[in-house]
Amino acid sequence: MNKILYLHGFNSSPDSHKARVLHDYMKRTGQSDRIDIPEIPPAPADAIELLQQHAEEINKQYALSLVGSSLGGFYATWLAEKYSCPAVLINPAVKPHELLKKYLGENINYYTAESWMLDEAHIRKFRELYIDKVSTPQRYLLMLQTGDEALDYREALEKYSASPSIVEQGGSHEFSGFENHLEKILAFCNVT
Repeated sequence: MNKILYLHGFNSSPDSHKARVLHDYMKRTGQSDRIDIPEIPPAPADAIELLQQHAEEINKQYALSLVGSSLGGFYATWLAEKYSCPAVLINPAVKPHELLKKYLGENINYYTAESWMLDEAHIRKFRELYIDKVSTPQRYLLMLQTGDEALDYREALEKYSASPSIVEQGGSHEFSGFENHLEKILAFCNVT
């Protein structure tokens, strides 16, 4: 029996749209105990430590599955390689060590209004966590929309080219119509 660890994106929170939609769906279907949505700290070293703790805790009672959005997709890739588990990646950040350089300095979390500083040490840690090539492409379900205004979807399409994928024209970084894919996500995560 699997349990989902949902990983939100950069400057986001467990209150993000996709996290709420997935949680509410699982609650309606009587499976709210099979999803964990932690608040991920902004510093990547703290984030990966916390996420490993959650993964280890889940693995005591369930098999781990991951769903990661944006930066959460980057973390999900690292965790999927470490724990050999399925991961659904929604408009994932591929190279945050390059992408997030433009956010160096003060940042404000969109949901909590918490202020924090992104520095070069964070960029180095993202580089350290980067997985150049995934070991088992079938472990990943890639969900992309070409209208993503925050990330170039082609980077993920190239990196996960051998993985099953859903690529929709248009849309947004939020992944418009996310609620239409919940059954596919749960099936891929072995949560049905």
